[in-house]
Amino acid sequence: MIYVGIDVAKRTHYACISSDKHGIITQPFPFENDESGFSKLRNSFKKYRKNDIIVGIEATGVYGENLIAHLSELGYKIALINPIETGTLRKRNVRKTKTDKIDSRGICKYLASEDYRLLQPQELKMSQLRGLCRFRQNFKKSKSRLKTQLVQYLDVCFPEFHTLFSTIHGKGTYAVLMEFPSAQAVSKANITKLANLLENASRGKLKRERAEALKALAKHSVASKNADKDFQIKQTIVQIQLIESQLAEIEEQITKLYDEVDSVIKTVPGIGAINGSMILSEIGDIKRFSKPKHLIAFAGLDPATSQSGQWKANSTRMSKRGSPTLRYALVNAAWNVSLNNDTFGEYYNEKLAQKGRHYIALGHVAGKLTRVIHAMLKNNMEFDLP
Repeated sequence: MIYVGIDVAKRTHYACISSDKHGIITQPFPFENDESGFSKLRNSFKKYRKNDIIVGIEATGVYGENLIAHLSELGYKIALINPIETGTLRKRNVRKTKTDKIDSRGICKYLASEDYRLLQPQELKMSQLRGLCRFRQNFKKSKSRLKTQLVQYLDVCFPEFHTLFSTIHGKGTYAVLMEFPSAQAVSKANITKLANLLENASRGKLKRERAEALKALAKHSVASKNADKDFQIKQTIVQIQLIESQLAEIEEQITKLYDEVDSVIKTVPGIGAINGSMILSEIGDIKRFSKPKHLIAFAGLDPATSQSGQWKANSTRMSKRGSPTLRYALVNAAWNVSLNNDTFGEYYNEKLAQKGRHYIALGHVAGKLTRVIHAMLKNNMEFDLP
């Protein structure tokens, strides 16, 4: 067997070639992250049969994605290696050294002496989905942060505003704040214009009476006359609305990719394209998790241990280690599945009666759902719980 160990970097990668019979047969050499560099790499092992070659690459960041896709399209077998594993191998050396050349040689040594897992074809699509799903999560965090900022600005410009609305993040309230971003501006507004703005933006849900109450409230507001906060309110709403439109486009792309994926997870009632994409892409190859508890731990749904001497806590919170995206998707999906399936609905009600809190019960449901998903993916069987 021929082993090609590649240490990935931003611009210049290093490759080393060895065999299980002769050890190192090509000393580490550099190649650039471009077409000529990829050609140099291919030429270095073109004399060997493709089926005899295993290319080992550490799974670190985005810099190796193009190389992985390139070699996969050509039909080479690729082993993605956890950097922790090669790091452990380095520590066995007496001398403490780490260079790109040494790392590429170490990857060859790892391939020859340790168990490795070959990259599966569907994992490339999962990688694309994972990138889009994490991209979406970042946008959602930005949107939440902007909403918090908007509330803070409004607490200065019109602190009583929220008393008339169930949420300040509706289309009607945004329309008013874009036109009248302070108590002072609302108090001087034409009542007909204010009423029409509210009613049209809310599709008739907010009537003229609400506009009259808002104007009366504004006249007696303790708001600060702060022009810069008025400006910040308007700009923050513009950013929120932009992110909302971008999120819609991202979710459309995720749904298109998800439709191309053949997975039994689609048979679970209550798991749609977005949650399904996050779950599948974060899990990747189910063979990475030999037992359900390993997948639960990866999602951070396992209970954290709290113990000191003879004392041990009676109850603990979930550890929240591992993948936050997977944990978010499983908890979100758990609620939808409990609403669409009797078995999960009964389990949720049972845990709610025992624990007394919605989110604690939902954490238990998410754990159960994770075990079911593990069995489904491992055995390629459809969801069949009544």
